[in-house]
Amino acid sequence: MQRNSIISENIKRIREEIATLALHSGRDPDAIKLIAASKTRDATEVREAILAGVDAVGENRVQEMLAKNESGAYQGAPLHFIGSLQSNKVRQIVGVCDLIESVDSPALIELIGKKAVSLGITQDILIEVNIGKEPQKSGILPEQMDEILELISKTDGINMLGLMAIPPIYEENERNCYYFDAMLKLFVDISKEKYDNTRVRFLSMGMSDSYADAIRAGSNMVRIGSAIFGAR
Repeated sequence: MQRNSIISENIKRIREEIATLALHSGRDPDAIKLIAASKTRDATEVREAILAGVDAVGENRVQEMLAKNESGAYQGAPLHFIGSLQSNKVRQIVGVCDLIESVDSPALIELIGKKAVSLGITQDILIEVNIGKEPQKSGILPEQMDEILELISKTDGINMLGLMAIPPIYEENERNCYYFDAMLKLFVDISKEKYDNTRVRFLSMGMSDSYADAIRAGSNMVRIGSAIFGAR
């Protein structure tokens, strides 16, 4: 089987599973966005995933993203930045990415807003939440959310569309679901709040090894790499 056929077949299988999971929970399968996480994948593979119908492409590394973008790899699909974002890279991706999913600090919020204003645009973002409160991981702590929403409401140039998380992964399924459920509760809670510069729509959680549990818990955006492209 050729490489493009493998990618297409994988996406078809994942779409079918997403549809089944959504229908079992009374949700519209089309409301769950499939993001192809394309770190280390070449432009040809990215184009194949887009042709096979992913909703967007997600990149982890700024330089890799810029190089692929220069080659036209993302034509036909929105581009998301899903990796850890250093402050000195903000100027390189604002206005290039349709959605920055990994905004994990007040400083990044302010820098992104400032750059977007200088370009005369509004940059869509998600707030990354460190739902497991893991010291080695970046992200806003759940108890900081009100403070972050207040900052967003005062920051021109940004539009916060929801939350993203990379929860702890355990062998015991129940422990994984605890964090997914906690993210859903936080998502629902902030959806009820009224702040400027917010339009809460997306809960981005779940990757190749966890997207089924994430969807069952309420995720409507999953970031899938190896299950689409194969092992690196």
